[in-house]
Amino acid sequence: MTDMAKMTSTDPEDAEGTIRVLIADDQALLRGSFRVLIEAEPGLTVVGEAETGAAAVELVRQHRPDVVLMDIRMPEMDGIEATRALRGTGVRVVMLTMFGLDEYVFAALRAGASGFLLKDIPPAELLHAIRVVAAGESLLSPAVTSRLIAEFCTQPEQAPRVPPSLTTLSPREREILLLIARGLTNADIAEKLRVSPATVKSHISHLFNKLDVRDRVQLVILGYECGLIRPGAGPDAT
Repeated sequence: MTDMAKMTSTDPEDAEGTIRVLIADDQALLRGSFRVLIEAEPGLTVVGEAETGAAAVELVRQHRPDVVLMDIRMPEMDGIEATRALRGTGVRVVMLTMFGLDEYVFAALRAGASGFLLKDIPPAELLHAIRVVAAGESLLSPAVTSRLIAEFCTQPEQAPRVPPSLTTLSPREREILLLIARGLTNADIAEKLRVSPATVKSHISHLFNKLDVRDRVQLVILGYECGLIRPGAGPDAT
């Protein structure tokens, strides 16, 4: 049986539409603070707390939360390894860190995280971030994504992973992928290409399906890793 000092859970009678959150951090005070904040917000509930990455994985499989707030550095199994273990479960992971653009953040995005938050984030921003991620969006804004991944790609890395599905992209889909990586929003892309926002959204959905990614962050990482997108390319680059 799992040590209760390392894993706690609750089974609230969630109302339909309530966003279920799991908090994974080895600092009890931080977990407690996040719980109080989240449960005071209508439409959000905490289904459990984990002190280790291994406990977080176990709780996710038991309670299937919508969002996990996952600390990067935890004992037994760190947040990156836990995030990797949760791939395919449908849960969306937001990494928590005291640091900014460090190697742990880059590894977390590779592992499948939907974004990251600094632990000293203002309460309102934390609550907004949970809702954004639960709605299926990446936590990072397009502009931040572009800057983050460009720096990420300057670091030494193994040979790029080029999925066969990359060859199935249409010229328009490749164009939209480039524009996403340069920091353009859906509305910006629609205006630039003179198409409707709904058309842009449809193309992005096709990109997700063809490249087997879940959000814009993973899409841009893959584009850089494959060499389709050049690090540092500006909005007007060709």
